[in-house]
Amino acid sequence: MIRSILRWVLAWFYAIAGYFHLASPEGFLAIMPGWVPAPEAVVFWTGIAEIAGAIGLLQPWSRPLRQAAGAGLALYALCVWPANMHHFAMDLARASSGEPGGLGLAYHVPRMMAQPVIIWLALWVGEVTGWPLARHK
Repeated sequence: MIRSILRWVLAWFYAIAGYFHLASPEGFLAIMPGWVPAPEAVVFWTGIAEIAGAIGLLQPWSRPLRQAAGAGLALYALCVWPANMHHFAMDLARASSGEPGGLGLAYHVPRMMAQPVIIWLALWVGEVTGWPLARHK
């Protein structure tokens, strides 16, 4: 029951994030590390990946497709971690220079701590793993 509820929560989170990647890419482009090639295309395709992953998690017909979606979203969360770290560093630099703006430590520290949890959650709700909640037989 809890896995199903969290699957819906995670899928909605990714679907909404995917929508914003497509509808308002400016914020995502602003935090993109400079070494990423074709940032507009990356933001567009990550939005598509988020929406496709959300659909894959929620579809009821195929467990292998749900597992692929969970694995894909976990990999996605791992791959965007550098952009999150870059955003954190940009905001810290902005704050230390006295520039206005930025989201501060109260946003970035929990976000960094949540990233491994989101990776695990995608794998768990996608039924890729049962760890550590699997019952021992």
